[in-house]
Amino acid sequence: MYKNIYDNMHTQDFNFDLPNERIAQHSVEPRDQSKLMVVHKDTQTIEHKIFTDIVDYFVKGDIIVWNNSKVFKARLKGKLLSKNDKDLWEHKRDIELFLVRPMENVGVWKVLAKPGRHVLNGMRIEIAYDFFCDVMVKEPSGTLLVQFDYDEKEVMKKANQYGSIPIPPYVKDEPHQLSLYQTVYAEKEGSVAAPTAGFHFTENVINTLKQKGVQFAEVTLHVGLGTFLPVKSENIKDHTMHAEWVDISQETVDAIQEAKNNGGRVIAVGTTSARTLEGVAQLVLKEPISDERIPLREFTGDINIFITPGYAFNIVDVLVTNFHLPKSTLLMLVSAFAEDRKFMLDCYKKAVDDEYRFYSFGDGMLIL
Repeated sequence: MYKNIYDNMHTQDFNFDLPNERIAQHSVEPRDQSKLMVVHKDTQTIEHKIFTDIVDYFVKGDIIVWNNSKVFKARLKGKLLSKNDKDLWEHKRDIELFLVRPMENVGVWKVLAKPGRHVLNGMRIEIAYDFFCDVMVKEPSGTLLVQFDYDEKEVMKKANQYGSIPIPPYVKDEPHQLSLYQTVYAEKEGSVAAPTAGFHFTENVINTLKQKGVQFAEVTLHVGLGTFLPVKSENIKDHTMHAEWVDISQETVDAIQEAKNNGGRVIAVGTTSARTLEGVAQLVLKEPISDERIPLREFTGDINIFITPGYAFNIVDVLVTNFHLPKSTLLMLVSAFAEDRKFMLDCYKKAVDDEYRFYSFGDGMLIL
């Protein structure tokens, strides 16, 4: 639930100064040697650690929940074609296509095109001789619905063959291998951006945690562009979040329930895992549930949750995250989890002053 005192919070309330040199262009190697800011929200204190130290903050019975989504090469360069008077396809201009997400109908995808102003219904976008789509609908938001001749898996397979890694715009050089933009536990292909909080988890860290008796569980949220869209409204309550496709198995629900029953904490790796757990919890809270059970159930489908200060978390007890953009929905989420917007902004200012690395390839934060 939300507290009414936050109804008039403004986007500018989540702004901070970030020098360009604080934006990381690549991960440190090994990844578990990144810095880690440990935030104690109860005492409003912080510690400065290395990510491998994270193992000291978890105990037997805790359960770590991460997002196993895998990135595919969603950025495609192609040619925009239009039929001429002889009903033949004619090259109009070069174009870049960004695959956002598949829709329910086979072969239909929501995409972005750049430049999009020249794209009209009925045109064709050709990526390769055996890979093209036809424009069905140009939506008011600027996105397109296009039709491929292949199912979802085949489209992603061809995208990986012809496309490039969909790195964020603030990263100047594309990694030469897709594995450099994946978590070590990435499994289910479908994201157009990596769930980057998980970058810091190496096999060494994971094995150490397992030896301590910490449990692990998976959810899936295929990261779309909605995660990174800027908040344009002055009042945050006027911002519209995009729906996100998620999957939670009964096995994961049962593991979280058991951990909670035994006094363990649920540690969400990244804002995507947190949104998955809390988004499904919001759906379950509208249903009759037993007092003995947590508000969570097996679920596959779309969620749409915008977590801002005042939100009471139902599932997540601890959050592992990175450092986010000013005025972003992700900064609003971590401010909500820290239970104090001003304190979180103070943490961010300290991170800038102490030369922490920001964004996708940056350093980590543990909020306890």
